[in-house]
Amino acid sequence: MLVCPNCRGKDIGKIGTQQFYCWNCFIELTVFDEKLAVHQVEADGSLSSLDDLFTEDERKIQW
Repeated sequence: MLVCPNCRGKDIGKIGTQQFYCWNCFIELTVFDEKLAVHQVEADGSLSSLDDLFTEDERKIQW
């Protein structure tokens, strides 16, 4: 089971190929080469990267 790097929650839903959504903190996660790209969904539907808020280790996939 995937763990959210932001809230450490496990309430993660799959929304596409290699794309997931955290229902606890409402962020989108995309898997690239065993690392997560973390994005906030804006009101207009666009995505803003949150990768700069996390270290490389924090973005490693934890199952």
